[in-house]
Amino acid sequence: MSQAPQSQDNGHEGPIKTPKQLIVAVVLAFVLPVVIIALLVNFVSAGGRGSSGSDALSPQAVSERIMPVGTVEIKSASANSGPRTGEEVFKAQCTTCHSAGALGAPKFGDAAAWGPRIATGFEALWHSALKGKNNMPAQGGGEFSDYEIARAVVYMANAGGAKFAEPPAPAGAASAASAP
Repeated sequence: MSQAPQSQDNGHEGPIKTPKQLIVAVVLAFVLPVVIIALLVNFVSAGGRGSSGSDALSPQAVSERIMPVGTVEIKSASANSGPRTGEEVFKAQCTTCHSAGALGAPKFGDAAAWGPRIATGFEALWHSALKGKNNMPAQGGGEFSDYEIARAVVYMANAGGAKFAEPPAPAGAASAASAP
């Protein structure tokens, strides 16, 4: 009576049946975790960089976005400086339009363009300069005092053929100009 050889297999089979499958499983067990760790490190370290073509997170771009809207500028009011001359005011403020004749402004020294304006008188010209007229913005209340604007009006009108006298200095400007 011969018996069939007994198998020691209890009915459990694993997924690896051949040596080739064993080699593939061992290689993947080492390579796959290394690849996953490399990808995670790359993902974490890329978090500080902006997207390609964008510098929205650069220090310069951030500082420009949080920059204050306005600034305070304190100017020294020196007692010896006194009011500016008509020429100084013209060069600082009026030359932009009146040298080129921009926006219909009469050119500096053009007697034909200044003639009708001079005929209205100094007061009318001065009030037009202070309050604005046509395309010219108001100059009153700006960087220059009304007295300095008046001196600029006299300077421009006299260059255009007028014979206006220099306006008298206001009481505060006269005492500041005469101070040592």
